[in-house]
Amino acid sequence: MADTGAVKSEDTPFEGGPMDGRVLPVLVGPTGNPPKTYRIPVPDAAGGPPTVLVYRRVPRGHSKRLGLPRGWKYEFDPEGRSGGRLRWPWSKPENRAGGKPDATDG
Repeated sequence: MADTGAVKSEDTPFEGGPMDGRVLPVLVGPTGNPPKTYRIPVPDAAGGPPTVLVYRRVPRGHSKRLGLPRGWKYEFDPEGRSGGRLRWPWSKPENRAGGKPDATDG
């Protein structure tokens, strides 16, 4: 592995999908945790737009006494739903199918 200098990385296992069983060095943030989502662009052989593989961070295990995460791993997310945006308490909820229709009282 190449020397990354002052940048810290953590060897993180991947489960499911095309990256199953691989362990890659993933850069960690200021809190010492890897990012919640890891996106891997895979180029198309025909020259089209690349396919993006999405992996979600999940705890590798928990400590017995306090229940704290012992490490992290990435699990494949075949749907690739976007969950990376910040959700503030004052933000409007996302529009979902099957929600209540707006009241049209006059």
